[in-house]
Amino acid sequence: MSEALDKLEMEKEARKEAKELEGEAVKDANRIKRTLKRKKWVDWKEQDEKDAANGVKRAPFDPADRIKRKKSAILLSYCGANYYGMQRNPGMQTIEEELFKAMLKHKWITEDSFEQIQISCFQRAARTDKGVSAARQVCSVKLPEELDLEAFNADLPQQIRLFGVERVTKGFNAKDQCNARTYTYTLPTVAFASFEEKVDDVHDTFRISPELLQKVKETLKLYEGTKNFHNFTSKKSFLDPSSKRFIMSFTSSEPFRSPQDIEFVTLKVKGQSFMLHQIRKMVGLAIAIVRGNTTAATLERALTEERLDLPMAPGLGLVLDTVHYERYNDRYGKDGIHNPLTWQAQEAQVQEFIEREIFSQIYKTEAEQRNMLDWIGTLHYHSYDTRTEDAPPPPSSEGKKVKGGDDDNDE
Repeated sequence: MSEALDKLEMEKEARKEAKELEGEAVKDANRIKRTLKRKKWVDWKEQDEKDAANGVKRAPFDPADRIKRKKSAILLSYCGANYYGMQRNPGMQTIEEELFKAMLKHKWITEDSFEQIQISCFQRAARTDKGVSAARQVCSVKLPEELDLEAFNADLPQQIRLFGVERVTKGFNAKDQCNARTYTYTLPTVAFASFEEKVDDVHDTFRISPELLQKVKETLKLYEGTKNFHNFTSKKSFLDPSSKRFIMSFTSSEPFRSPQDIEFVTLKVKGQSFMLHQIRKMVGLAIAIVRGNTTAATLERALTEERLDLPMAPGLGLVLDTVHYERYNDRYGKDGIHNPLTWQAQEAQVQEFIEREIFSQIYKTEAEQRNMLDWIGTLHYHSYDTRTEDAPPPPSSEGKKVKGGDDDNDE
């Protein structure tokens, strides 16, 4: 009963915060517009005379800059293996930098917007860090009504594709209106073998038993509900209200074999939001429990005020699967003007891209580098007990370069 009340209270607070943030976003957009208008109040005759004296000629007016743009939501898929995250970072190869360059080339955004993307009201639903991929990322941005997606995708790298554009409400914000996020973590089943079993020689041939898979599912289910996850991130205390997160579901797929004939499972977790490293630490502890490095009692303790030493699973395998807009869809998806943000028409294309660009990369890297095998070899270094501030960190299997990095940041 208390858990249900907590859930209702969190949803009420989330709606209130979303409304406040939406108001702030509109105010910020208006403020930027006023600033731009002030910049245009220039005595161009005087300015042209000064420029002519310096040998500079003002560029002719481009009618494309006056194209009417409306708030839109875009569906984006990408493999993050060779990128330093989603968010634009000067001097670094990022997903957004590739996206903005293509948008500028096709006149979807202006040069001013390219330099200061907030002018076009751009916002991503979730930020993914170095090496992390996204199957169905959603961003909001002001775009022209006439768009050629085929030509646009031709100017994007093969690892990035824009599959759909939907007109949304004026105050829509891809991050604030998102009421849940789903991530997947794909890993070889050998990760769940008993810690007493020598797995070096069975990495490619290990097959999980129905009983062991059931134990995996039961362990993942322990995370469901509203709990305090301060032990599953960094620099957050038990008393910090933002440490409480609501996990709606945490499940495992049935085992399947990769093209390299290695057996994998895909874990799927859906929650309102996640903190830095949270998913990787949840997966790491679940693996340690199933393997027998520790017991489920450690998970129970990890959700209390104690500060515990917990393992963090490798970044390879983590994918932003879906961002959910149930509340937005219920309110605006059937108003006759806007379509619900479910992207059903694009699902076949998205699924084909995921298999070709994202999962194939995970299977190939695991088969060649055996990242998971290296990592489970470090599990016995963790104490799974109260952590002391001066205790040295356990050895990391990520000392060698791994195609995977930090997962979802604090939303």
